[in-house]
Amino acid sequence: MNEDTKLDERYMRMALQEAEQAAQADEIPVGAIVVCNNRVIARAHNLTETLCDVTAHAEMQAITSAANNMGGKYLTDCTLYVTLEPCVMCAGAIGWAQVSRIVYGASDPRRGYSQLAPNALHPKAQVTSGVLADECAALMQDFFKKKR
Repeated sequence: MNEDTKLDERYMRMALQEAEQAAQADEIPVGAIVVCNNRVIARAHNLTETLCDVTAHAEMQAITSAANNMGGKYLTDCTLYVTLEPCVMCAGAIGWAQVSRIVYGASDPRRGYSQLAPNALHPKAQVTSGVLADECAALMQDFFKKKR
């Protein structure tokens, strides 16, 4: 395992911790973090139920927090780690924020941007998928099994 893979897994584990916090709050367990220059500048998880806001996805919360931390709306030197493939709405926001790199865990074949809007991200953005995918998917599956 190379150094980049180890780093991606380390940060994805932090995003998984956020997702677990969401699950404990009865939110769909998606977590996100933003890293800039090897420093975590934002942590977030879904808050759609808590805020009664359909746009309060983990990625949206993380982008807002990171932009506030950076003092500007563009996140050009940042990497977003998220446990689930972003939806179209989040992919659009990620694109507008000009996030340089997106790393996600589990794919979302029904609502993920790659199926519905593959060009939503910034054209220069790099995407790495499948990081700790099994753990990310298991968290979602366990959450919905308990709901049924």
